[in-house]
Amino acid sequence: MKHASVLLAVGLLLAGVAPAADSLNVRLVGSCDTPGAAVGVAVSGDHAFVADMSPGLRVISVADPTHPVEVGYCDSGFASGVAVVGDYAYVTDDEAGLRILSIADPAHPVEVGFCQTPRYAVDVALAGNHAYVANEASGLRVISVVDPSHPVEVGHCDIPGVSRRVAISGSHAYVAAYAAGLRVISIADPANPVEVGHLDLPDLAYDVDVSGQYVFVADDDAGVRIVDVGDPANPEEVGVMNAPPWTSTPAVAVAGDYAFTGCTDATLRVALVADKQHPVEVGFYGSTGIPSDIAISGGYEYVGVGASGLQIYEFYGAGVEESPKPPTPKRKLEPTVLSEASGVSRLASSVVFDAMGRRVLSPRSGVYFVREAQAQAIRKVVVTK
Repeated sequence: MKHASVLLAVGLLLAGVAPAADSLNVRLVGSCDTPGAAVGVAVSGDHAFVADMSPGLRVISVADPTHPVEVGYCDSGFASGVAVVGDYAYVTDDEAGLRILSIADPAHPVEVGFCQTPRYAVDVALAGNHAYVANEASGLRVISVVDPSHPVEVGHCDIPGVSRRVAISGSHAYVAAYAAGLRVISIADPANPVEVGHLDLPDLAYDVDVSGQYVFVADDDAGVRIVDVGDPANPEEVGVMNAPPWTSTPAVAVAGDYAFTGCTDATLRVALVADKQHPVEVGFYGSTGIPSDIAISGGYEYVGVGASGLQIYEFYGAGVEESPKPPTPKRKLEPTVLSEASGVSRLASSVVFDAMGRRVLSPRSGVYFVREAQAQAIRKVVVTK
C-alpha cells in the first residue's frame, strides 16, 4: 500500500471545521497554503512533505492537523513527486532527475545528493535501497540510494506511453502509463527490471495505488479501475469506481477497505471497496480545488490541491467499531428497540448511520447507529415494523 492506514471509526464530535453543505461523511480539518502548486504529498510522523512545483519541497507540521503550519523548505526545483523514508525525502525534479534531501531537521531540509535522469522525472517510490522513478517517456528508472549522498542509476525499463505515477508492492512496480494503461514491472532484480504484464484501460492512466493483490488506477474520465494482479502476468479488471459525469479522476489512494479519489469537479470522494467488484461511494467533499495527490496517515487524508496548497480531511463515515475487549469500565452497547412509526420521529434530531457507515435521513426497519444531537455518545438502535 502506498500510504498508511485510515481511521476506521465514526468521528463522534464534529468540532473544528464543520462539514460543508456539499459533503457527506467527510470534513475539512485544516489547510496550509503553499507558494506554488502542491502536486505531491508524503507524510511521516508529525510532518507532511509537499512537492510544490516552483519552490520545491515544503515541510509542514501536522502535529495539530487542525492548524498545519509550514516549518521549513528547500528549493529543490520543479518538484512533482515525493517519497519519505527515515531521515530522507526523495523528490523528483523534472529535468533535473531525483534529488535527495536530509530531513533529520525538518525545519532545515538540505539537499545531500542527486541523480540525473532522462527528462522528465515526475514521481518516485522507495523499496529497500532503491528509488523507482516514473520518468515520463523514459520509462521506469531504478536508482540505488544505499548511499544517499551518491545515488546512482543501476537499471531501467522502457515502457510504452508516458510513465506518470508508480507504486511498489513486493517484487513488482505498478506504473500508470497514461495512454498505455497499467504496466506491471518485475523488480525482483532491481538492476534488470522487466515488464511482465500490462492492461489496456479505457482512458488515460494518471495515478496508481496498491492494496494486497489489487491495483487501483485513476483512469481520467473512466474513473478508477480496480485490477486484480494476483497473477502479475495477467492483470484483470474486476471493478470500477465511476467518476461523476463530465469529470475525470487524476488521483487515488487506498487504505483498508476504502479508496479515496480526487476528481476534476473539485471533490474528494470515498468508496467502500471491501467488495472489489461492487465498490460503493460512501462519502465526498467539495474541495477548494482539484486534488492532485493523496496521502493517508493517522486517520486523516492529506491532499495536494494545486494552487490551494495542502488540505487535510477526515472521513468519519466508516461505521462504529465495537471492540471485543472494550476499555474499562466495560459496557456493552445494547440496542434500543423502536417501532418504526415512533422511532423515526424520535430520531429526527439525531445523526443516524446505517451498518455500512452511511448517513441515513429516513430510517426504515433495521439496525442503525445514532449520535444524539448535542451528545458525544453513540447508541445502537433497532427499528422494527
